[in-house]
Amino acid sequence: MREYTEKKETCGTICLKYLLFIFNFFFWLAGGAVMAVGIWTLAEKSDYISLLSSNTYMATAYILVVAGIVVMITGILGCCATFKERRNLLRVYFILLLCIFLLEIIAGILAYIYYQQLSMELKQNLKETMTQKYRKEGEEGVTSAVDKLQQEFKCCGSNNASDWSESIWIKSAEAGGRKFPDSCCKTITEGCGRRDHPSNIYKEGGCITKLENFIQEHLKIIGAVGIGIACVQVVNLTA
Repeated sequence: MREYTEKKETCGTICLKYLLFIFNFFFWLAGGAVMAVGIWTLAEKSDYISLLSSNTYMATAYILVVAGIVVMITGILGCCATFKERRNLLRVYFILLLCIFLLEIIAGILAYIYYQQLSMELKQNLKETMTQKYRKEGEEGVTSAVDKLQQEFKCCGSNNASDWSESIWIKSAEAGGRKFPDSCCKTITEGCGRRDHPSNIYKEGGCITKLENFIQEHLKIIGAVGIGIACVQVVNLTA
């Protein structure tokens, strides 16, 4: 009877080990996904960060990258702790799980808060950033972001094309008589910003709404990934 009980316990322990291994493998994959979303946001979707006065958007992406790296390390550590049955490793494993949970929740909450504040921030700062910093020495990032914004979203100015009449650069001799940056033109040629005509310039609307929608969509992804993975983590640990 005793021998049977020992065999049963051994069998149960082996099954538990493999279940934990499978959990940690998927946990490791989830970490890769979280890190990928963070890197994707920073590498591919960060062109317009220089147009934002707050660093919250970038901070949420960095938090996801850090959380993803920690998740992947934790997944490997969990596998080692499971098969080697070392209590110290298991303690570290659960501490890291708590840290990951907190990081993911923080990223999700920051994304949600910034989602609510974004509209007001852009209304207060985008026009000033575009008109005061465009083509200014040391603000090459803003210049590049503005040109890309206007071409990619087919818009001109923050609220409309007339915003550029307040631009320091447009008023200067460096503009060469341009009324708008060349990136406002429907077909870009050197000096095309001199011709003020709807057939030449995007006058249908400004860039503020389009930029707001673009960033909000990415904040939704960041928030969903952060809070979503944290919830899955809690479900798995309590199951």
